[in-house]
Amino acid sequence: MTLLKSIRTAILASAAIAAGALSAHAAEITLRSSDTHPDGYPTVEAVKHMGKVLEESTKGKIAIDVFHSAQLGEEKDTIEQTQFGVIDLLRVSMGPFNNIIEETQVPSLPYIFRSVDHMHKVMDGPVGDQILAAFSDHDLVGLAFYDGGSRSFYNSEKPIKSMDDLKGMKFRVMQSDMFVDMVAALGANATPMPYGEVYSSIQTGVIDGAENNWPSYDSSGHFEVAKHYTLDQHLIVPEVLVMSKKSWDKLTPEDQAAVKAAAKASVPVMRELWAAQEKKSEDKIRAAGVEIISEIDKQPFIDAMVPVYAKYVKSDKLKDMVTRIQATQ
Repeated sequence: MTLLKSIRTAILASAAIAAGALSAHAAEITLRSSDTHPDGYPTVEAVKHMGKVLEESTKGKIAIDVFHSAQLGEEKDTIEQTQFGVIDLLRVSMGPFNNIIEETQVPSLPYIFRSVDHMHKVMDGPVGDQILAAFSDHDLVGLAFYDGGSRSFYNSEKPIKSMDDLKGMKFRVMQSDMFVDMVAALGANATPMPYGEVYSSIQTGVIDGAENNWPSYDSSGHFEVAKHYTLDQHLIVPEVLVMSKKSWDKLTPEDQAAVKAAAKASVPVMRELWAAQEKKSEDKIRAAGVEIISEIDKQPFIDAMVPVYAKYVKSDKLKDMVTRIQATQ
């Protein structure tokens, strides 16, 4: 990011925060929280719940103002503003941290988690604690993990029931080297492109399909033009809630403990809301007549990831983390 853009982003964030302060709680400390998702989205509502818990536990001393819908900027910008202390709390996807914090690469690996339940057990345990602790070297304090759903392939051409069905097909992926390599390892062709171009690209045959979770497959309308959805769950990447180290250091040890406890208390609320949103989207998509392929043998897909892991899991620390995740029951 250029210096001019950084300054402009900081000014815009400060202006939005100042506007929000007019309706802020009558609290001694008001923490400003940023999220790119819209109001009502599970992550936004979870941080609001965290604010309620925090107000109660601190007897009104600390409150949270949630700035949703990217009011304070997109994810990369808000990470930097949180590091600077302009933003206090931030819900962000794990992906943007992959090139910043080595440990975040592991939960972003394809097929690293066997299921959503497996991901919960890992991220709620010692491995999750280790990843949260890694944020401290980057002017951030890791507080909790939220769900981002499981991503699966969908396309306009045919049902995908095995790896052979993927050969030669063109899929849109996020602009990530790891995800491009993942698709290539499965025998398909990856086409990185902005999310907003996917619908028309499938419709016109520029690509055969894409990959995403139930709510995104629904809200984007992609199910209208790509009516074959294979639940291979190749990516189950958690999202993370972090706090600015500068803001954290201004709190007393008692208040820091209260913030951590409130963040943890928001996790089951987020998961419940996310599960409900997934179910609503799934019901809508099934009712629309989309072919859902759920009975597939994932093992060949997992075995194909050996070169991807070899490329991205190089240090002993990351290799150990992968082994511990795979051993988690």
